[in-house]
Amino acid sequence: MSGRRMVSCLKLIAAAMATGLLLTTAGCASTDDTNTPDGGTVTQSTGAVAIFTPSDGITLSQHTPLNKWAKLVPDITSELKKQGFKSANITTTTSSDLAKQSQDIQDYVVNHAVSAQSGKDSANKKDGADEKEITLIVAPAAETQTSTRQYGDYVSQTSGTATDRTGSDEAGSTDASESTDTSESANASSSDNASDSTDTQSMPRMANALQLAKDSGMHVVLVANPVKDFTPDAFVELSTAERIGQIQASKLADKLQLDTISKDNPKAVEILLPYTASADGSDDEFAKEAFAGAWSVLQPYFKKGTAYSPSGLLTADTTDGQWESVAFKIDKDSRITDEITNRLKQKDSASHTRIDGIIAMNDYVASGVVDALDHLGYTGSAADINPSITLPGIVGNITGKQDLHRKKVPDPIKAPENDGDAANDGSASEKARDTQWPIITGYGAYVDELPQLVSGHQWMTAVEDRKGAATQLAQMCLKINQGTAVKSPQNLTKGTYPGVAGKNMPTLRPDLVAVSASNLKSTLIDPGYITLADAGM
Repeated sequence: MSGRRMVSCLKLIAAAMATGLLLTTAGCASTDDTNTPDGGTVTQSTGAVAIFTPSDGITLSQHTPLNKWAKLVPDITSELKKQGFKSANITTTTSSDLAKQSQDIQDYVVNHAVSAQSGKDSANKKDGADEKEITLIVAPAAETQTSTRQYGDYVSQTSGTATDRTGSDEAGSTDASESTDTSESANASSSDNASDSTDTQSMPRMANALQLAKDSGMHVVLVANPVKDFTPDAFVELSTAERIGQIQASKLADKLQLDTISKDNPKAVEILLPYTASADGSDDEFAKEAFAGAWSVLQPYFKKGTAYSPSGLLTADTTDGQWESVAFKIDKDSRITDEITNRLKQKDSASHTRIDGIIAMNDYVASGVVDALDHLGYTGSAADINPSITLPGIVGNITGKQDLHRKKVPDPIKAPENDGDAANDGSASEKARDTQWPIITGYGAYVDELPQLVSGHQWMTAVEDRKGAATQLAQMCLKINQGTAVKSPQNLTKGTYPGVAGKNMPTLRPDLVAVSASNLKSTLIDPGYITLADAGM
């Protein structure tokens, strides 16, 4: 190895050592000092991409959100190939936690920087790989709370909501694909928690590893979570707590026609906000932000008197800071049943509390709400509520046998119990109205809960457009490697994040997809996310 390259290599190692990380794979010692002739190697303008993602998250139960890291990586890889990247120029690495991930990134950076200096393949370089320009796609393996994991793996967290795990999942089990021996799982969880509590340097170490990548000439695109004190070339925000709350509240407001009804016919609405109790008494920032998103949509209707809370936990004077009034601890299935049952207390066994809409926040909570309402004697489905669609029509649409046609929407100004003949039989009509099944929203598109959409018991869920995000991310990487200004795709904006160095970085925010029975086929089945069997067909 030439003296100049040896000096460069030593500088890189010194920088890596300064991060507090140790090299774990072969580095400078394995390189050859043969120079590459100028112009002797022709590289593709696409360069290379290295993808670093966390392991799939563990959920509270065997209910599993649709979007998992193990699903996203193949989609990104496929889209990169469509953009012209060679298979040999695409690498993927999965890490169990932030400390391991920062070590993996550092090892990659050092090995490839050394390879570039020597002009020779490193021990780990793929045959045929051509890596003039390299972009790292990094989804930081931020620790999440029990309640947060119920929304799926792709949830973006600000520096305020990304926290260390503070407790075990009391009622939890892993996904079927991640099933392990119970005692080993418990021991691993205990070990992880101890590590999290003692190692407070995970985020700084990640920032140092990524800065090392940029200093060596690589590019960095962060996905889902920002890294404090580090500015990437671009950021991909998948779904935030605020957006999750907003999309459910917006769709609920549309379905209940809150913009057009009068305060003489107000709609009864409840928000069920799952949260994780912290050992140090600090707020669950994710739950707090999710409530702020939902309340930003619903509060105006509470102020106008067109919406109210049967439990009285929400009023026109409720503020964003009073999120705890509707929050409940999410560590056991029974918590959900107890919460909604207490909210809808009945005077006697023959009476019911009217409820028009329930924001359950995620599909795990929604499944518990469905069970509780069924036990309480509520009947019907979301297909009975304006604007209505027939269940046979839903089935025909999903199976592709017919188009779905909405019925004419009745005048929403008039209360249903005061329309037509109902006025002549007020008590019977009122009783029927009070037992009517409400609109229930969730998030995560849990595969095992999708049949509830078909039956109408859960009206809607929402999910990140995984394939669309993969396409846009691949296009972004191509532009970055080619030195082209990142000005597209359409959803690209300029973003600023608290605690993150640098401002107005290129930020991609793929749209969230709202899914109901009426568009289940086009949004989930046709793109290949699920099968007809998954939908219970």
